[in-house]
Amino acid sequence: MVMSSWSSWTSGWRRVGQAAGMALGVYALTFLLAVPFAYAMRDAIETHLGRSTVAASVADGVNYDWWTEFTAQATGLGTTFTPAIIGFASTLDTISRVLDARYPPATLLWLLAAYLALWTFLSGGIIDRYARQRPTRAYGFFGVSGMLFFRLVRLAAIAGAVYWLLFHYLHPWLLLDVYRDRTRGLGVERIAFAWRLLFYGLFGALLLLTNVVSDYARIRLVVEDRRSAIGAVLAALRFIARQPAAVCGLYGLNSLVFVLLLALWSLIAPGVRGTGAALWLAFGVGQLYLLARLAIKLHFLASQTALFQAHLAHASYTAVPVPTWPESPAAESLSA
Repeated sequence: MVMSSWSSWTSGWRRVGQAAGMALGVYALTFLLAVPFAYAMRDAIETHLGRSTVAASVADGVNYDWWTEFTAQATGLGTTFTPAIIGFASTLDTISRVLDARYPPATLLWLLAAYLALWTFLSGGIIDRYARQRPTRAYGFFGVSGMLFFRLVRLAAIAGAVYWLLFHYLHPWLLLDVYRDRTRGLGVERIAFAWRLLFYGLFGALLLLTNVVSDYARIRLVVEDRRSAIGAVLAALRFIARQPAAVCGLYGLNSLVFVLLLALWSLIAPGVRGTGAALWLAFGVGQLYLLARLAIKLHFLASQTALFQAHLAHASYTAVPVPTWPESPAAESLSA
């Protein structure tokens, strides 16, 4: 099982490397999605500064007095412009929001919804490309993405319902009700902290399990050309139950790479100092970090696809020449 996890992990990196152009394309699309919101934020800052004397000091560096004033009066997207968006603080803030079940600001829900819709659309073509291990060209990639989109939307709705139950019911029960009962009357703070860490761990483990099941459900839906989202979820659960060591080992390897990236980012993440070229350098470093995060995200799918194909004899799915479009993955497998 260890060798199976390692083999799938290395195969995942090979598949990501083979489709590096696709990864850059996905990054470009997500970047373009954020551009309108960046322009809206720029206009809000420009309107607030106007021709005041403060504008010059803000251009020269960080003015915390102005920043506090702007945040206090801001509405909509402007409320998200806080020091927590800078460098490694943004990463810590995201982790904190997940563990404490703090929902994103309402102004970001549209951006989040658009990102999830884009990712749902692209994931079908991404998994199909990694499973075939050969170029499918734009017409093949977007053809698969369009064909599978509504199936993946149904699957995303199921995953979303599970996440909602975890955040809306389980999190407050564990971190408020049970935690309060277990720590009532305790005189030692470290014991209370240990209980909180335990409940964070339980909640996080359920989130990870939901994520793993969702990933393998998407893979089974795409590779096997399934039409039932519920059937894909049940098939994913069966696969995980049959190969728990390999699935956990692969997820552990992928998570280790992600943790190492976070550790590196904590060391090199830019702060708020500097102007001109220094700011552009900080922006470039931040974009490289986002690109690395995307590569790891794609590698999760590529390596999990490799593991699934290796254990369920779907390697022949990638063995035949590219068929004339449109032709489903199932049809290609049968033609083999």
